[in-house]
Amino acid sequence: MPDKVFRIARAARSPRRPVMLAVAGDSASGKTTLTAGLVQALGPDRCTSVCVDDYHRFDRRERANSPFTALHPDANHLDIMEQHLQLLATGQPILKPVYDHETGELTRPQLVEPNDFIIVEGLLPLYTKLARACFEVTVYLNPPEPIRRGWKVRRDIAQRGYTEQRVLDELDRCAADSAEFVRPQQRHADIVVRFAPIATRQDPPGTPLSAELMLRPTVPHPDLQAVLVPTENKAIHLKLERDPDGRPCDALHVHGYVPVEESRTVQQAIWSATNQFGDPPPCLGRLTLSRRSEPMAITQLLLMHHLLHAHH
Repeated sequence: MPDKVFRIARAARSPRRPVMLAVAGDSASGKTTLTAGLVQALGPDRCTSVCVDDYHRFDRRERANSPFTALHPDANHLDIMEQHLQLLATGQPILKPVYDHETGELTRPQLVEPNDFIIVEGLLPLYTKLARACFEVTVYLNPPEPIRRGWKVRRDIAQRGYTEQRVLDELDRCAADSAEFVRPQQRHADIVVRFAPIATRQDPPGTPLSAELMLRPTVPHPDLQAVLVPTENKAIHLKLERDPDGRPCDALHVHGYVPVEESRTVQQAIWSATNQFGDPPPCLGRLTLSRRSEPMAITQLLLMHHLLHAHH
């Protein structure tokens, strides 16, 4: 019997152990936009994305008669999610459930094969200790609540056919579960990202949102000294602050109001620091086909730096 167990264990080993990144956040906080740019930049042949909202226990019709919202842990198969994340982290394939956000139905499972990089995004990827152990880097997206609510209203009307009142009612229904289960995941993230206007400035309408990245010392962050000289570039600056739990961390401020050329200089410096040649991938920072965010591009480049560094 031990001989048989050894043979099974040896056969299960895979030479490809992926680098895994978690992107957590409330509904419509920007997870899919951030992830899509990273997958495209790294290449779909090297990078796979997994949405853990697919582990919903109920479809939309069943959830309407349930005491739980989609944000509640009891409305999700978190035990299966943990098992699948462990399999992926050790280079093994999974047969992942699929939740169709347009129809609200649970559909045919999908085979997910290991890749060089796996980006896991969703409402609860950092909720359990076992799930968190599967990731090299963890991120939480934390936009101001009025901005997130506006994003959700626009998205759900445009993509899911909801009325504005239905979206607002759903936001109110989910508020308690968001506060209890989703937002506390911030304390487990290596990087907390907040896209928002700068409170101390009166920028004109249409000014791109800036980004503030809380960089906890739980992972080694890239050296940004070359682009942090204030007289040379005003696109970013770094401060030593404390996180909501009182722990010291770096706060990287990425300004959306500066000229595009200054932001592109920062992007080129970060891209070069990853030992990549040429220009940064043009897909980074893309919000829509016609809209781009330089702070988003810088945020994605910093995450790419983490992924490429861990891979090498």
